[in-house]
Amino acid sequence: MRDAGCGQVEASWSGREVRVIGWVHRRRDLGGLFFVDLRDRTGLLQLSFGPDWSDAAGLELVAELNPEDVVQATGVVAPRPEPNPDMLTGEIEIRVSSLRRVSVSDALPILVYQPPDEELPSEELRLRHRILDLRRPEMQRNLRLRHVATNAVRASLTEQGFVEIETPLLTRQTPEGARDYLVPSRVHRGRFFALPQSPQLYKQLLMCGGFDRYFQIAKCLRDEDLRADRQPEFTQIDVEMAFVEQDDVFRAAEKMFARIWRDGLERDLSVPFRRLPHAEAMERYGTDKPDLRIPWEIRDFTDALTGIGFGIFDGAARAGGRVRGLVLPGGAALSRSRIAHYDKLAQEAGAKGALWLKRTADGWSGPPAKLVGEEVAGMLDAEFGVGEGDLVFFVAGGDAESSPALDRLRRAAARELGAVDESGEAWLWITEFPLYHRDPDTGLPVPAQHAFTMPADPDPERLREDPLSVNAVADDIVYNGIEFASGSIRCHLPEVQRVILEATGLTPEEVEARFGFLLEAFRYGVPPHGGFAVGMDRVVAEMVGCASIRDVIAFPKTAAARGLLERSPSSVTPAELEELGISVTGGTGGDGA
Repeated sequence: MRDAGCGQVEASWSGREVRVIGWVHRRRDLGGLFFVDLRDRTGLLQLSFGPDWSDAAGLELVAELNPEDVVQATGVVAPRPEPNPDMLTGEIEIRVSSLRRVSVSDALPILVYQPPDEELPSEELRLRHRILDLRRPEMQRNLRLRHVATNAVRASLTEQGFVEIETPLLTRQTPEGARDYLVPSRVHRGRFFALPQSPQLYKQLLMCGGFDRYFQIAKCLRDEDLRADRQPEFTQIDVEMAFVEQDDVFRAAEKMFARIWRDGLERDLSVPFRRLPHAEAMERYGTDKPDLRIPWEIRDFTDALTGIGFGIFDGAARAGGRVRGLVLPGGAALSRSRIAHYDKLAQEAGAKGALWLKRTADGWSGPPAKLVGEEVAGMLDAEFGVGEGDLVFFVAGGDAESSPALDRLRRAAARELGAVDESGEAWLWITEFPLYHRDPDTGLPVPAQHAFTMPADPDPERLREDPLSVNAVADDIVYNGIEFASGSIRCHLPEVQRVILEATGLTPEEVEARFGFLLEAFRYGVPPHGGFAVGMDRVVAEMVGCASIRDVIAFPKTAAARGLLERSPSSVTPAELEELGISVTGGTGGDGA
């Protein structure tokens, strides 16, 4: 039906007759002359219609075309009288001799051609009419780049000797930090499959099965509350390697990301990435996902500011806490109302608030200012670099409260004061994670990543007696303050793996019932192994500069976990439920619209 795509017609074809087909992107009537921008996946092409070169039927039809009608045009390639440098084909047009309308579009609920000065429709409306939204050039660009990135993953890992293997979607429940989606079995009434939160156990079993380099572009599903960077179903680059140490895993991941950036963005990455231990990241930045494009670091002001008579600081120190803070160069320009805004941010992050101290040409101001004598002022200048025009935020208390608050202040204030190096990219590995965190509700140890990570000290007795003191051979890749990947060396020692699982509160019988198949595989010569998993949607969103991963997924769910286009989830009939042996209580019914 066409000789070339709209964006593939070249200036060297001038004088050649060609046939093209696509959507009417925009139509202009200049009093007897008509111009149509025709669009397909390859780009835009101007069609021109005039009485000297177009037949009467074509002239009559072009006058009544709707946006998004599909038309087929035949004509001669000619130089464009006024070239458009913003179009790939902006030097040429097709002077249409004949035109055929292939299909008619109804009035559009959302526009595909969006004038530059108009805002996009609401996301809910865009998702409801996703077919039209996908035609927008931005969405076409996003999904094409996703395709390039996916191909780069496959190319890099294949070159490194990995084999792509698919793992099951119908599996059993495993503890991976979120709720499973459950699928009732019709054949085995009263029993349920679980949709995988990740292929974690299967990829470890593949290592036991002799495939020492595996990867998969895997669909993963988690029944959890959603945010801009979360979806109930998401795509994961899943990688596992046998007979390796941590450095081998690092090199494989770095090579893969370098290939993605080269093929997708035509940029070279500097490898190896910087490495930063987890404890050091928390101390210096208050987070295990620090944005190193921001030069500021958290400092410990406890020794300098306790004992000067400021009750809040002294009270925090007596309770075993600290006084930690951030020096904001040029921050003295912030108004009292803006400082109050940051105090509120600190409270929202779990602290009691943020105190402040300004140094200006007129001296010091802020709640502790009256207690800053010459000795303290000299220390603030010499040891902490607080100069004229600077502002310091302080958070007093335990690290569990002060670290999240200072991290939030650091990111927000850096954006407001222009301290983020937007031209740079900051890649790093966070290493030496704790093996467990304490669950605030139950008090039990909870795996910091998952329960299959090798302890740095695989002593079963220490794991039983003091599991929270043990670090893991685990790591994250962080890009500009965003977690891109998590990985680890896995625990291949069966007895240590049992203890790791039991420390989370499982009984020996529960461990056997839920993970006996894995532990049995470990009885037959399990190789040391490790790997990593990358959130593909999040990576592509950063590559194209989207705030939400929904803009790089063809058919995403809303924040309420609904598919607005297909109106899912939907109700099912009583007969279907009866066949599955299920009865439903509560709920609103309906079709998910």
